[in-house]
Amino acid sequence: MTTFSEIAPRLEDQAIEVPSWAYGNSGTRFKVFGSPGTPRTVEEKVADAATVHRFTGLAPLVSLHIPWDLVDDFGALRRYAEDLGIGLGTINSNTFQDDDYKLGALTHTDPRIRQKAIDHHFACIDVMHETGSRDLKIWLAEGTNYPGQGDIRGRQDRLAESLRTIYERLGEEQRLVLEYKFFEPAFYHTDVPDWGTSYAHVAALGERALVCLDTGHHAPGTNIEFIVAQLLRLGKLGSFDFNSRFYADDDLIVGAADPYQLFRILFEVIRGGGYGPGSQVAFMLDQCHNIEAKIPGQIRSVLNVQEMTARALLVDAEALRSAQEAGDVLAANEIFMDAFYTDVRADLAAWRESRGLPARPVQAYLGSGYQQQIEADRAGGTQAGWN
Repeated sequence: MTTFSEIAPRLEDQAIEVPSWAYGNSGTRFKVFGSPGTPRTVEEKVADAATVHRFTGLAPLVSLHIPWDLVDDFGALRRYAEDLGIGLGTINSNTFQDDDYKLGALTHTDPRIRQKAIDHHFACIDVMHETGSRDLKIWLAEGTNYPGQGDIRGRQDRLAESLRTIYERLGEEQRLVLEYKFFEPAFYHTDVPDWGTSYAHVAALGERALVCLDTGHHAPGTNIEFIVAQLLRLGKLGSFDFNSRFYADDDLIVGAADPYQLFRILFEVIRGGGYGPGSQVAFMLDQCHNIEAKIPGQIRSVLNVQEMTARALLVDAEALRSAQEAGDVLAANEIFMDAFYTDVRADLAAWRESRGLPARPVQAYLGSGYQQQIEADRAGGTQAGWN
């Protein structure tokens, strides 16, 4: 079996982008909860994200959401982040919190509203030029609730036209990543409900258009690792939004519901060339910490991804291939399961210490005084949240 010392050098390549909105207030359809120390400004969100990186060494980028993270000077925000040791990553558009988009944005029948949504994405691209961001991520809350409510084919045609207009505005080093979600907030049909629809649209756009896979955006029982393998095979997996779900789009800490699923996904990422030097696949989190502390929640999340990556790297690929080619079903499964059941926590703790990082990042954060400091410093003002 492969040993931890053999795979340890490959852990150096891991980088997991954290979302700015994870540090603000979030909740459910029924209640958004506040908590002491919640950021009031984008700069405070960035500072919290930098703190996650300082304790883990795993989170060198923070993604922004527009308009939630609008500032007057994104160049200054970029410099502020860099001074804290991180960069500004993916720019996320938002066409789901405006009254005009009630019946659609990029798919709307009204050309004026479609152009408004397109112009918003143009503004996001302008932000990317200032922040140095590579990726524009688009998630669309568009669809219908009732049969006959809208022309399904016509909506797809308008979506394709809108996406083409946005794609043509990108800079040469920039990418468009199109996320999908099988339901919610539309319930009868969603305009980008699955990886196949996302793939069809991005394949028509060009090489710099790719699919974003959110691990919580699938129907129960979906074999997500198969989708990962297929998108890597097609060269169209652009990024992950890592989170965890029990029933729907729960946006919980990644690995909380099914660590084995996370292991299987990461195995396919590694097997398909989506991890390591030269990979263009972005590892990102998309989580909303409703009742748990936000910074420790993000620390736990990136550590979960790191742990399952290490376990996936431990799979003896040659032995597995031999068993598969020999048709030895039980041996192949045993090789796979041996890696999953290997406890790498002590090895990872020692690996962190060898790099000047705390062996137990959550405990180190809790003992650092940072939480107490931000609770004192951030008294008053308006806490950041979804709106």
